[in-house]
Amino acid sequence: MRLREKVCLITGGAAGIGRATAAKFAGEGARVVIGDLGEAAGQEAVASPGEAAAFFRVNVVDRPAVQAWVDAVVDEYGRIDVLVNNAGITRDAQLVKFKDGELVGQMEEEAFDAVVNVNLKGVFNCTQAVAPVMIRQGSGVILNASSVVGLDGNFGQTNYVATKAAVVGMTKVWARELGRYGIRVNAVAPGFIATEMTNAMPEKVLDNMRSHTPLRRMGRPEDVANAYAFLASDEASFISGAVLRVDGGIVIGT
Repeated sequence: MRLREKVCLITGGAAGIGRATAAKFAGEGARVVIGDLGEAAGQEAVASPGEAAAFFRVNVVDRPAVQAWVDAVVDEYGRIDVLVNNAGITRDAQLVKFKDGELVGQMEEEAFDAVVNVNLKGVFNCTQAVAPVMIRQGSGVILNASSVVGLDGNFGQTNYVATKAAVVGMTKVWARELGRYGIRVNAVAPGFIATEMTNAMPEKVLDNMRSHTPLRRMGRPEDVANAYAFLASDEASFISGAVLRVDGGIVIGT
């Protein structure tokens, strides 16, 4: 019960890593509040024993909506102890794609902007809304979802890699800015994790992911949730500004 009675916000908490994190935190005694666009999945998580205590439909890109969510949580629980910035999307494409000397495709501006808005601006919006609450109470933990591709790069993911690399940078800045108020800020960088999104990929792609992972398996959402739980707990009380890889020792090739 490392998170007993702590109020924990998790964005993108209705599915995948977010839902596994919600269940893990609840099992550690936390009061978990999910923010997600997936209404049905979010309500299901709230209804499931041992998972979330509350669900709010919120778009992390919408700053006023995020503020309204944070204000509602504070009105209900009186505090916010942990924020997990987990929400994220992908819109993969090569920067430019050539065939027989001709340009045949490229990453669309809309795809670039969509990923930046959710994965980067969303993290900014939620952290900026929550930080004053934590400053006033003199404590808090902020955990950001990066990725191994944000550290190493990856083919066909200019937009996604840019956001996950930027999240690492913001994590280090906020650790410096907010540490004086008793707030710790860290990031987790998962490798290839078996979620609803990856399960829809062709088996050939999944085999390639496994072959590049020394442990020869995909990670489980629970593997990442366990890392978040440790970093959220007092066991990590002197860890801030860190990036924890949860990747099975992955080596990303070209």
